[in-house]
Amino acid sequence: MHEINVGADLLASNDAAALHNREHFVDHGVYVLNLMSSPGAGKTTLLEKTVQALRERYRIAVIEGDVQTSEDADRIAKHGVKAVQINTGSACHLDARMIDKNLHHFDLDQLDMLIIENVGNLVCPAEFDLGEHDKVMVLSVTEGHDKPKKYPVMFHVVRAMVLNKIDLLPHVDFDVDLAIRSARALNLDLDVIKVSARSGEGLEDWYRWLEERIERVKATATK
Repeated sequence: MHEINVGADLLASNDAAALHNREHFVDHGVYVLNLMSSPGAGKTTLLEKTVQALRERYRIAVIEGDVQTSEDADRIAKHGVKAVQINTGSACHLDARMIDKNLHHFDLDQLDMLIIENVGNLVCPAEFDLGEHDKVMVLSVTEGHDKPKKYPVMFHVVRAMVLNKIDLLPHVDFDVDLAIRSARALNLDLDVIKVSARSGEGLEDWYRWLEERIERVKATATK
């Protein structure tokens, strides 16, 4: 009797599509960011602020992933950048084939950065490579400092953790140092950026982090 590992086959198929995506992004010198978090952590607000701050210097586009509605894509489009919505139906994450099917909406030669806002979930999105350069997660201080221990895969795969809503620290029971130690126990090279997307505190550090990544990719473009 032969055992069939459906999960392994699914990931292998996804990885092949991700490689295809990555080749496109590298060839065109487009920096691609996969932004992940649980629902309500502030991804879209952070994304709005990011687009507003960087759109004069860089050519930016956004892919929005949600189970239903186009509300987030509509929010981003109001800031003058192209935003494409992917509704996943019952799926709790975006996969590489979804990204591939929607790349025709963009002229990659006219982009410096493509931001993919993944479906709000701390489990499934971490397991699916989209062909991005970096995975980044947003952790809100309202979620609790125990999240790295509860969702280790997410914290293991990301390049950076954006600790959001720090303006609320006086009002919540959140141990910043413990959260960072727990995350770095899973990922020694993890960058941590503390921000409040609402008040603006720390956002300049976030923008500088992105600018460094964008410039690095542009410098190595093959186009």
